[in-house]
Amino acid sequence: MTSGSVLRRGLDWLCDNWQQPDEGIWEVRGGRRHFVYSETDVLGGDGPGIRLADKRSFPADRDRWQRVRDQIYEDIMSKGWSQKRQAFVQHYDGDSLDASNLLMPMVFFMAPNDPRMLSTLHAINRSPKEGGLVSDGLVYRYDSGTGADGLTGGEGTFTMCSFWLVEALTRAGHVDRAKLTEARLLFERMLGHANHLGLYAEEIGEAAKRSGTFRRPSRISP
Repeated sequence: MTSGSVLRRGLDWLCDNWQQPDEGIWEVRGGRRHFVYSETDVLGGDGPGIRLADKRSFPADRDRWQRVRDQIYEDIMSKGWSQKRQAFVQHYDGDSLDASNLLMPMVFFMAPNDPRMLSTLHAINRSPKEGGLVSDGLVYRYDSGTGADGLTGGEGTFTMCSFWLVEALTRAGHVDRAKLTEARLLFERMLGHANHLGLYAEEIGEAAKRSGTFRRPSRISP
């Protein structure tokens, strides 16, 4: 099978299936939903796929791909945005935040200085007590207390999400220098959570946050 055939089959599949609900990036057990990250990820595959087909002159149903690309974008903008939270949320018809939306500028869905992106960044970059996902500079994937993931108990902050916050602040910092400074400070703090090999745990628990040392936490039941 040629590269053009693989690309065409992949994009045709995305066009046929993008409206299907799923478990999202975190593979939650609370039931399938229309997760904003999943829709954004599909769009992230569709757009570059179209550009690659154009660059390589592959046979392509460009009209359909571009039409679906635009539909996905409008769908996310209208259903993934919460007026209440003034942020993009975890899934349609919900108000919970999700750290995966920090990736929007990185997949070129939205400019890092777009007002909605900055508002989403501000909403996430607040403490859980204030409705955000950031505790002492470290980021939770989402609010596990809502029970939306179908699991009991709490969890530690997610290391990769903390680096996503650093990246989102860095990109926004091209316009707002204060955000660039905050990104640098958070990044330097994250370096202190690596172990002696320079490796990180998937999650960082409360004890490790206080000590600034490496620790591999486990999900804690109440």
